[in-house]
Amino acid sequence: MSTGFEEVRLSLPHIELAAHLYGPEDGLPVLALHGWLDNAASFARLAPKLQGLRIVALDFAGHGHSDHRAAGAGYALWDYAFDVLQVAEQFGWQRFSILGHSMGAITAVLLAAAMPERIARLALIDGLVPYTGEAEQAPAKLGEALRARQALSDKRKPVYAEMARAVEARMKGVGAVSREAAELLAQRGLMPVPGGYTWRTDSRLTLPSPLRLSWAHAQAFVRALQCPVSLVLAEQGMMGAQPAVRALLQDLPFEVHRLPGGHHLHLDDETGAQLVADCFNPFLRSP
Repeated sequence: MSTGFEEVRLSLPHIELAAHLYGPEDGLPVLALHGWLDNAASFARLAPKLQGLRIVALDFAGHGHSDHRAAGAGYALWDYAFDVLQVAEQFGWQRFSILGHSMGAITAVLLAAAMPERIARLALIDGLVPYTGEAEQAPAKLGEALRARQALSDKRKPVYAEMARAVEARMKGVGAVSREAAELLAQRGLMPVPGGYTWRTDSRLTLPSPLRLSWAHAQAFVRALQCPVSLVLAEQGMMGAQPAVRALLQDLPFEVHRLPGGHHLHLDDETGAQLVADCFNPFLRSP
């Protein structure tokens, strides 16, 4: 597996983020956004297979080697969207494409719908809309989130005596992954502590959302997209079982590819990564 990249740190006005750079400096600009609790290594198999692109694979705030947000701050999707804009500004990219997986794909959709003049193309992997919540559920959900936030200081991250145990835990986590994929994510996502290893991720990332977009909100963002969209759906992924999403896709001019594999099909093995690359190479390089 060819994973040649340059490690960089990006000093934004409000936070410092880490990233991997792939491809030639004069390649077409692409920001790669990973999923929840993952990191830039999510694109270690896929990015080298994408040709003619300058890919900036971010560690989102609170993930990987990026800084955690300040005390009292949160991790809303629109905060990630602002981070993405600030990264593009740092590279001098007025218009760029986004390669997004899961939460990264959802963030990409929100940003592209809100600021269509900035986004050229969206290449999405098993992600489109966030988990939604309707108005009648909002008071209870906010109460749940506030209680969880108050209780967070009493919780401690798990410590694994050996890295292999952390890898096994990640294999069974949300969006189960292959052992090789878990190893790649763990190599970047773990840090040594007394007694072994623990995850670098900010504990606040596990808190429930205080407020969710309604289904009407989610649809509005998707329908507002003006740029070309290519969406890869994993046959054993997390989107295929959502009837509302399937119905929405039937009414949209998206390029949709249904590929074998799980939610992390682009990272689980070389075959899956190549299948995804075969979909996105012609798409991302189109004029």
